Formats: sequence, structure tokens, C-alpha cells
Amino acid sequence: MHSKDMISMFDIDANAVWKIFKITDSLIQKRLAMEDYTPLKGKSVALIFQKPSTRTRVSFEVGIWQLGGNPIYLSPEEVGLGTRESVADIARVLSRYASAIVARTFSHEDMETLAKFASVPVISGLSDMFHPCQILADIYTVWKHKGSIVDVNLAYIGDGSNNVSHSLIVGCAIMGMNISVATPSDYPPNQAILEKARDIALKTGSKIEIFEEPSQAALGADVLYTDVWTSMGQEEETEQRRKIFKEYQINNTLIEMANKDCLIMHCLPAHRGEEITNEAIEGPGSIVFEQAENRLHVQKGILVFLMC
Repeated sequence: MHSKDMISMFDIDANAVWKIFKITDSLIQKRLAMEDYTPLKGKSVALIFQKPSTRTRVSFEVGIWQLGGNPIYLSPEEVGLGTRESVADIARVLSRYASAIVARTFSHEDMETLAKFASVPVISGLSDMFHPCQILADIYTVWKHKGSIVDVNLAYIGDGSNNVSHSLIVGCAIMGMNISVATPSDYPPNQAILEKARDIALKTGSKIEIFEEPSQAALGADVLYTDVWTSMGQEEETEQRRKIFKEYQINNTLIEMANKDCLIMHCLPAHRGEEITNEAIEGPGSIVFEQAENRLHVQKGILVFLMC
């Protein structure tokens, strides 16, 4: 892996994040001013997707196009990542055609192999362990609303062992934001990731807490964040997870425990009535759709940061 990859939150520091945010802001301004800015002109970006996607695919395709580049979407059937052809070979071949690779894989090992063998930047559009683009867009959204990141208390309610939870924990640690995770005892965050995040948090002053009760995490929260109970690839566990996670829902009761102007966030797709109520997602504190829009802006910032 070279320094120009972003396959997990551990690949960047606060300095890089602020640079990306600064680029993001300037790209939004250029767009509003109808300024012609095409830093990716003449460059193609390969999008390798093993999993279905609405936001990641569309935001990357539109973003690459807006920056003057050419997005090339490769479906699971076309690539056969690791089945039809080895991951290493695909990485080396695509590096000779494209200027960057965006990948959405089931296994984080496949992502690491792509990054190891590609000679162009590899950006994670999600793996089973991390979702860095999502979390950078989330932190950017919080910053835009709160005017600060340090001393903001974010409470994540739900599956502590998924890619969003892992990335939030590391992202908050890097940026000095406080995070409390409420998750059932059998679904804790990955221990190695948590320990590395705690080490970073010691330097940045971020506080990381893991609770079992949603109310413990929600108390004094500036942001309430959730994700689906069942991630892609876990469909056979759906019924079992519904029973286990039924108390882990962002609803009015939980919102009342949080701070007065608490923001409601969800990385989508949302299963209304499960991890979040309809009232919560449509309520005055919800910034869910702005959060989704910022995927486009921040990913453009990431592309420019890594490729230009």
C-alpha cells in the first residue's frame, strides 16, 4: 500500500482530513460559481463493486464526472474479484488503464490486496471493516452544523462490530471528537481497532466509551447516529438481529435524553421502524439527507487530494 491510498480511517491523520475539507469547501464554491474546474480531465477512475450501492456508486460517478474525469463502473459479474481473476492481477491490470481505483468489497483483505498491488490510488467505497468515505462526509457534516469538531459528543446506537461503527470510532479519535457506542455485549467493536483508536485518542483528547444501554450513550449527546441492524452479507441473521437490537432504536424517547439541539444522523439505507423511527428521520434535528449529499462533495475532495 502506498501513501496515496485511503482504504481505512487509519490511512489519514487530522491534518489530511482538514486538507480534504478545505478542498471540499473550495469545490462547492467553484460549483456554485459555475466555475469550470476539471482537475481529472483525461483521467479515468475504475469503480469495482462487489456489493450493490446507491449513494457510493452515484456520488462517485457524478463526482468524477463533475471533476472532468471518466468513471468506469465494473459490476461484480464483469470483474469476478478473486474468482474469475486474482485480486492482485486485477489491481495490476487496472493500474495500467485507470488513474485510480474505487472499490467496494466484502472482505477488507481484498481491499488490502488491491492497494498492495495497484500502482494508482485505491479508495475504499466500503469493506466489511471500514467505510472511510462515509465517515469523512459525516464528520464534515457535523463540523458544518456545529462549527467545531472538538468536544462534540457523538453517540452511535446499534451494531458496534460493523464498518460504520469502526470508522466512526477511529474518525472521532483522529479529530478529537468524543464518541460513545451503545451496542449489545455480543456485538462489540473489533478489539484491535478499538485499541488503536484509544491510542490515537490519548493524543487528541477524544473520549471513547462503550456501553450496553442506549440511554447511557445518548445522555448529553450532540449527535445521535445509527445504522441498519443487519449489514449486507448478514441477511440470514435478520430475524435474530431484530430481536437482539430491538431496544437500539433512535426514537423520541432517546432524542429527549440527548442535548437540546441534537443532530440525527444515519448513513442510509434506513429501515424505518427498526433502527430509527419515521419521526426521528423526518424530525427537525435530522440532517440525514444533507449527510448523504455531502458524500458527493467530500469524495470529490478525497479524489482531488489523492490524485492531483
